[in-house]
Amino acid sequence: MLSHSISNATAPAPAGPVALLLLAAGASTRMGQPKQLLPYHGHTLLRHAAETAVASGCAPLVLVTGALHEALVAEISDLPIQAIHNPDWETGMASSIRAGLAAIAGTRPTAVLIMLSDQPLVTPELLRELMARQQQTQAPIVAAAYGDTLGVPAIFAQALLPALLQLQGQQGAGRLIASRGAAVERVSFPAGLLDVDTPEQYAALLKNPPYKP
Repeated sequence: MLSHSISNATAPAPAGPVALLLLAAGASTRMGQPKQLLPYHGHTLLRHAAETAVASGCAPLVLVTGALHEALVAEISDLPIQAIHNPDWETGMASSIRAGLAAIAGTRPTAVLIMLSDQPLVTPELLRELMARQQQTQAPIVAAAYGDTLGVPAIFAQALLPALLQLQGQQGAGRLIASRGAAVERVSFPAGLLDVDTPEQYAALLKNPPYKP
């Protein structure tokens, strides 16, 4: 059984605009079918992630698609999320981050939260805790900690947006997180060890109930 605990789950979200990028551009080659559309507790993985993003209180919200677009847009058409297509998605995650940041450039957010569509155990409470921790500490990055990893979902202060834009190819936000060392604040999220890249991981997910804080 996976652990679903997070620290200070009831902490309120900080005041001020925090934008959120939901990245869902991959082709799901290891899964063999679009993982964003896999069923999960009455919805799809993408719909579940999108509803989690909405419940976080972030604004604006941007979904970045790639290999699929129309089918993913249909999943979130009734939610307050802007969907954009990254035509360069095959070059790697960095291009999706750049596309998402371009979409929010005019909103001047105080920080940007990045999350993926294949981490279904992420909760609104976790996202709010990341935001609250960043507000409290003014750390440049607050990242989820699982296993030996510091990774997404993670929140990046406005001052680091140029560094996100400089990522290239397969470099995701994890590269920037790793480069900041001890300056990165962490929020414990052991359930983050499970993402959904393979049929075996999907089967493991379905054996566990959805997290209820």
